[in-house]
Amino acid sequence: MKAGDVIIAVDTPAAKRADAELESVMRNLLFATVILLVLGACASMGSRLTDEQRLEIHRAHAGAPVRSFQNFGTLYSWTALGDSALTVWTRRHQAYLLELDGRCPDLDFSHTIGFSAQGGTVFAGMDSVIVLDRQNASFPCRIRQIRPIDSKAVENAERVARDRSAH
Repeated sequence: MKAGDVIIAVDTPAAKRADAELESVMRNLLFATVILLVLGACASMGSRLTDEQRLEIHRAHAGAPVRSFQNFGTLYSWTALGDSALTVWTRRHQAYLLELDGRCPDLDFSHTIGFSAQGGTVFAGMDSVIVLDRQNASFPCRIRQIRPIDSKAVENAERVARDRSAH
């Protein structure tokens, strides 16, 4: 086509039928997609572990309490286990279960945490987890106990528990 060419649309019964069939197919496809998404969401909800289940697994795979752990800069990862405990990974397979003195506001909703520690060593009984909320207000939550975690065993135990709850 070049500039100035005229496009002619013919409105025939066959064209209308084809449009109606295409619209029907698209509507059915959309409906099927929505059903599959809902079923997938329901299936994944059934296999999700509660904070209490995850905390129980982390405690079961934690060693004896230690006085401290090293944290030089950024954590590899962390996960809240309710509002009074969390697991932090300082490296891919080096993790610690931190049990707090009490309830820590917004811990299970926060995207960012820090520590009150100076010099890269986090001590139980002295240091706090600092929870930053959406308004950048900070909540210090005293660390009562630190226990090293067997992170591979935790991953396996959580996978088994999710599989069990899905069946």
